[in-house]
Amino acid sequence: MTTKQPSEGPMASPNQTGDLDSQSDNERSASTVLNKTEAKIALRKIDRRLVPIIGIMYCFSVIGRANLPAAAIAGMTNDLNLFGNRYSIVLLVFFPPYVFFQPLSAILSRRLGPRIYFTGITLATGFMIVGMGFMKSWSDLVVVRLLMGALDSGFFPSCHYLLSTWYTRAEVGSRFSCFYILVCLSYAFGGIMAFGFTHMNGLGGRSGWSWIFIMEGLLTLLVGVFGSCLLVGFPDTTKPSKSFLSQKELDWALERINEDRGDTELHKLTWRTALRAGKDLKVWAFGLIFFNNGVVNFALANFLPIILRSNMGFTIGESQILVAPPYAFAALAMWTAGWLGDRHHFRGPIIVICMITSIVGCLLMGFHKTNGVRYFGAFLTTAGTTGAIPVTMAYQSNNIRGQWKRAFSSALVVAISGLGGVVGSFAFRSNDAPRFLPGLSVCLACAVFNIVIVTCLSFFFYTANKRADRDDLELEASTEAGTRRFRYML
Repeated sequence: MTTKQPSEGPMASPNQTGDLDSQSDNERSASTVLNKTEAKIALRKIDRRLVPIIGIMYCFSVIGRANLPAAAIAGMTNDLNLFGNRYSIVLLVFFPPYVFFQPLSAILSRRLGPRIYFTGITLATGFMIVGMGFMKSWSDLVVVRLLMGALDSGFFPSCHYLLSTWYTRAEVGSRFSCFYILVCLSYAFGGIMAFGFTHMNGLGGRSGWSWIFIMEGLLTLLVGVFGSCLLVGFPDTTKPSKSFLSQKELDWALERINEDRGDTELHKLTWRTALRAGKDLKVWAFGLIFFNNGVVNFALANFLPIILRSNMGFTIGESQILVAPPYAFAALAMWTAGWLGDRHHFRGPIIVICMITSIVGCLLMGFHKTNGVRYFGAFLTTAGTTGAIPVTMAYQSNNIRGQWKRAFSSALVVAISGLGGVVGSFAFRSNDAPRFLPGLSVCLACAVFNIVIVTCLSFFFYTANKRADRDDLELEASTEAGTRRFRYML
């Protein structure tokens, strides 16, 4: 969306623009600016209190579903009669509520605030994970997965949105990467934890897979309690305190976001505001990227231990432990991708590189005859797919302006990612074992499609920026965002 940059009229009113305020920019800067050292200290305070806290809370919230395949190969399949397509059905039922409740998450996170909202989700999820350890039939597992889908629907997009409100567009990519690295660790070390907890087999008359859920659920509850004491809110609602930011530091945090994209002020939520995200074709393009990533990411998360067991012949214990190295490698790739994007101010080319890496990995997993090479393919596929997720989050956040629009956009694209999870749940079928070629072919197609979408988006952003520079246009102008100069990030 482009409009001629106004110099007067309603868009230039003191309360609606990023250029005009009740006091001049120079006056405000004089009262709130920090020197370079003070700014670094303030940014480190934000980093310490924001990224690790919500990352760890989300990490433990997903650990229950992350260890479903580990529990499956540890005896749950036999005990709950998860034969035929039942395992895929159990995976599938998570996604309808996960997708349906996404838009509501944007409103609840703002209305309740991160402390109440994230703590509530983490504690409720912890109780659900503990409950999974006491299931008697596969139908019990279906019910719990439905409830977990509804709970988890709001966590990821709300974390995404919260991070985007605290950081400039040039900073947010590496923070998204650090956040998602912690999520990767839930997949990496969740398998190792599962291997340890299976050795409690027989304790209290319960199977080893039961103890996986019981112990990890208790850890999730513990994290929820401690996290509630450390969480911070949105920058425009946070109060100065000795334990976090002073008034001067808060003013600096708000001012720099306003200078970056002019949308620190939260406008009243209306139907028109809510629908703006759905009318923007860019949002749907980002959603398609998330969909393709979701197919591969959820497929790997739910089937990698099974692929290692069936395709490569590893034992149950080896399959649980060998999930960790690919995700640890993916965490390193993810941090590198986020750092490069922030340093050089681009996102699209990094996503393309990630997709090419994923394509090479899928080809090795599907067509090479040596187990070691196929396992190396799992490294590349995991690194390429998960490495692209935080970069795509930053790509979307950097190019959407306005708080409510960005919040609803985050919810919408993550909901579409959930639809990818539906496809991923059936991509690897038990009757395709041991090579799982149809599933790997689906993953290949998704990676190629993403390259096409990103190339088209990058061309659109490049031409829009050139046209805006030539004709003095304001990109993404609206009543929800001020009229400061805004350009798309490629």
